[in-house]
Amino acid sequence: MTQKLTLKRPDDWHLHLRDGAMLKAVLPETTRHFGRAIIMPNLVPPVVTSAQALAYRDRILAALPAGSNFTPLMTLYLTEQSDPDDIAAAYAGGLISAVKLYPAGATTNSASGVSDFDKVRPALEKMAEIGLPLCLHGEVTDAEVDIFDREAVFIDRVLDPIRRATPGLKTVMEHITTKDGVDYAKSQDNLGATITTHHLVINRNHILVGGIKPHYYCLPVAKRETHRVALLEAATSGDTRFFLGTDSAPHTDLLKENACGCAGCFTATNTMSILAEVFEKAGALDWLEGFTSLHGPAFYGLPVNDTTLTLTKGAPVTYPSKIEVGAETVTVFDPGFPLHWTVTA
Repeated sequence: MTQKLTLKRPDDWHLHLRDGAMLKAVLPETTRHFGRAIIMPNLVPPVVTSAQALAYRDRILAALPAGSNFTPLMTLYLTEQSDPDDIAAAYAGGLISAVKLYPAGATTNSASGVSDFDKVRPALEKMAEIGLPLCLHGEVTDAEVDIFDREAVFIDRVLDPIRRATPGLKTVMEHITTKDGVDYAKSQDNLGATITTHHLVINRNHILVGGIKPHYYCLPVAKRETHRVALLEAATSGDTRFFLGTDSAPHTDLLKENACGCAGCFTATNTMSILAEVFEKAGALDWLEGFTSLHGPAFYGLPVNDTTLTLTKGAPVTYPSKIEVGAETVTVFDPGFPLHWTVTA
């Protein structure tokens, strides 16, 4: 039985760090295990211009723990007013690694997102020309579409038309939650799909059965068990189109535990332990390094990290249940089962 597992250091291809006190509190939880991360730009105000991305990167670098070699990979928030030339210049200068498209109103701080997709066509065409990846939050926001169907409808109404209209556009379907998403990713070239830690663990019953569990509420919302199984099969398959993007999204408990709680699961602290447990149970530990450390760099055209991370299996391990942010706290995701793998080096 495997008791120790050494991987190339993993990367997180979808991460929320927020800003200010929250940034300083949660950043060490990611830098402890991950070499790089794609940083989400949905701040208030959003990171729309290259100047804003540079300033945000500087704030992240200033908050790094001493001795950390973590590299934040910055993104720009796509709006209907985004300047294609500014986007291209930011990419040419090595400032950004992707552009993020939020449908307006889809998730946290997405009010500035896209409503009229024709208005962002010049930016998408420029991105296809220069090879800059587009990361998408894949949900429609139409009130008449059921929340559990919004990803599948997005693929049909938005994603597939965008890709057909913009040949060569390198695309990431972020935090897929459905078999529809898995099947579409498998049918495409020049497309990657990130899968979160929590969507490999929970289905919609975990959120609703026995009382509402606000710390399992996220967007896209977890779906039926059949969809979770499809995600697990994709993540553990060795298919290079699928890679880790935790979507670790911290909110204070005051914002999560109220009548209109915020969406997001904070998984940065224990993601690697959870994934090792999940992959071992699936008989797929040999594919963990690909999912966490190899497939993402290959898609983004980056070298694999030259350092390693070692997980050791033993007695059940515990993690802090809360992260302090000033006088408030952020709850760490609880997978609901014992974790026997811990990062030891």
